[in-house]
Amino acid sequence: MKKIGFLSFGHWTPSPQSQARSAADVLLQSIDLAIEAERLGMDGAYFRVHHFAQQLASPFPLLAAVGAKTRKIEIGTAVIDMRYENPHYMVEDAGAADLISGGRLQLGISRGSPEQVIDGWRYFGYRPTKGEDDADMGRRHAEEFLELLRGKGFAQPNPRPMFPNPPGLLRLEPYSAGLRDRIWWGSASNATAEWAAKLGMNMQTSTLKFDETGESLHIQQAAQIRAYRAAWKEAGHKRTPRTSVSRSIFPLLDDRDRRYFGQGSREEEDKIGFLDENTRAIFGRSYAAEPEILIEQLRKDEAIAEADTLLLTIPNQLGVAYNAHVMEAILTLIAPALGWH
Repeated sequence: MKKIGFLSFGHWTPSPQSQARSAADVLLQSIDLAIEAERLGMDGAYFRVHHFAQQLASPFPLLAAVGAKTRKIEIGTAVIDMRYENPHYMVEDAGAADLISGGRLQLGISRGSPEQVIDGWRYFGYRPTKGEDDADMGRRHAEEFLELLRGKGFAQPNPRPMFPNPPGLLRLEPYSAGLRDRIWWGSASNATAEWAAKLGMNMQTSTLKFDETGESLHIQQAAQIRAYRAAWKEAGHKRTPRTSVSRSIFPLLDDRDRRYFGQGSREEEDKIGFLDENTRAIFGRSYAAEPEILIEQLRKDEAIAEADTLLLTIPNQLGVAYNAHVMEAILTLIAPALGWH
């Protein structure tokens, strides 16, 4: 059995071809999509975070709203760029959203990806310390966030407070017990996967990974997951970790599906690109075919087989109804044949 969720990047554009033409459209449709996904039996509703772009950005108001409107579905991110985050403020926001949802938050965090502006985190007031680069800063923010989520008191109370304090040092509130175990690290390399395991985070691996061996993405990701699990075991953590992979999967059932996704033979292979002048990356293929063909293609994906959670990247600009159609097709035609659900 495998948990299956959707992952929305939350794009909007004023184009007449888009069903999401404004930020309000995307936010409200994201809530509706999570409600529909829960009705269909999906396990998770996940959202990407990008700054300085016409996409979803500040995640916690959306997560809290989805939590208030749903009852069972997991609610998460993939991922929050920790270079932009104040760990203290983030603990308060995350705690509140988790309590509103009844403990269903699954927060994916990471050092982030190339953004729309140069060093965008500087506009948010953050600077790497001496000897750090921005990736080091993102990981430092993540470690601070994880420590604060433990709920240990650290702040000296005012001897003459406005309201009575509990005894001892004070922690950030609201505190949500168990959230520390539901933090995921979005890893693009084997080294950061092993680092995440040592810190006791779950692991997300997306449709992009640093190209470390020249093999197909799914083979590299399967090895990455195995390396993560080995590091987890070596660290001696007591609980069972979770791992997810992201994929673009579209069953072709009708003319609309074929019009949107049935034309792209160029999407049927992994691609190689460079994130910067030194970082070679491999970008995963999309899967789009008739169900019987799709089942056989997906059966060969080693990373999907290794992971316990699959996140389906969705074309949110095509609207709630169409994406519900895609999710339902995967849940009813694809997942049972592969033993996922």
